[in-house]
Amino acid sequence: MPASVFNGVISFGLVSVSITVLRASEDHSVRFRRIHTADRGLVRNRYWCEVEDREVTFGEIGRARAIELIAFIPAAAVDPLRIGPGYYLQPQGVVAARPYLVLRHALERASRVAVARFAWQGRERLGLLRVRGDVIALYGLL
Repeated sequence: MPASVFNGVISFGLVSVSITVLRASEDHSVRFRRIHTADRGLVRNRYWCEVEDREVTFGEIGRARAIELIAFIPAAAVDPLRIGPGYYLQPQGVVAARPYLVLRHALERASRVAVARFAWQGRERLGLLRVRGDVIALYGLL
């Protein structure tokens, strides 16, 4: 089973569904490390709080953990060239399974997709929730 990217919620109206986001595909590109040319030392990014004037850990940084559904549109209205990489959404626990199934069946029966707003990797993005088999998939929009 693939490792989870993050845990969060899908929120629409008064409903919130706890989900785990899993990668739908793997990236096999080569990653390079940044090094200092003078001494070949590794160059790292540090997280700095300007108010307290100190370094903070990644765990101290607040992150939005919600995927907010902002519109439902016909599936045919989406240009395939605008669809980015995909992720599978999995409900967290028994309590989240029922509203997850309701959302999945509603999207499937109406032949619609949901336009979503979410924060990921330090920036807010638009995405698309679409039913793929028995799961809901999240696609970043380019």
